[in-house]
Amino acid sequence: MKKLSIIISSFCVMLSYAQKVSDYKYVVVPSVFESFKKDNYGLSAFLAKNLKSKQYIVISENRGQWPEEANADPCSVLNANVINDSGFLRNKIILEFKDCNSKVVSSEKGSSSIKEYEEGYPDALSKALVNIPVSRPIQQNTDYKNKAQITKETVQETPKVIEPKSQASKAVKYSNGKLSLQKIQIDGSQFILADGNSSVPFATFKETTKKDVFRVKLSSGESTTGYYENGNLVIEIPKSNDEYSKEVFSPVK
Repeated sequence: MKKLSIIISSFCVMLSYAQKVSDYKYVVVPSVFESFKKDNYGLSAFLAKNLKSKQYIVISENRGQWPEEANADPCSVLNANVINDSGFLRNKIILEFKDCNSKVVSSEKGSSSIKEYEEGYPDALSKALVNIPVSRPIQQNTDYKNKAQITKETVQETPKVIEPKSQASKAVKYSNGKLSLQKIQIDGSQFILADGNSSVPFATFKETTKKDVFRVKLSSGESTTGYYENGNLVIEIPKSNDEYSKEVFSPVK
């Protein structure tokens, strides 16, 4: 139950996370962008310099070099990427920022009429950066993170926690034969399936307008559908070929 308390705290923090670039403080800028493997054209340094001018703290891809605050809460960090979107006559890029669940928080396009790559790509990136606001991390996130950290530390320091029988009796376990997960009700409209050995929920369920049908967010960041069927909890797992497999979790008695 100690780990489940940490999971719930982490989940509450995730719910509070911002959906705007300006709400974040830290940004990872890779040394090489996937779309520019052959030649980076100085884009990493150019982006880092401009983000710093907008009060963001640019950090390395290597988590071993991250500040303690960012390491303690990786979901407070954005991941930047520059995608080559060039056409026949213009140098074009897409400046993209993703959160810790690989969800796109912002996507800005930039183009340049300068044909030389060394000047054209940075020029296009500068156009995309115009719409990126100055960093203004919201205090609410910090408050939640502090509370979650205090909760985590308190749980870890407590040598033994005895859960009340009334609370333990509410716990429902589900298994698909390989995983044993516990259903944790967050509020009246949403719950999570959590593995006691992980700090990240296996899946998050939110009610839809249809009874017993849920919008599901997997730990991988993918969104899908879940529903009750004959007492079982079913999740449609996305496959690489745009098809879905049916994962059935049965209640453990």
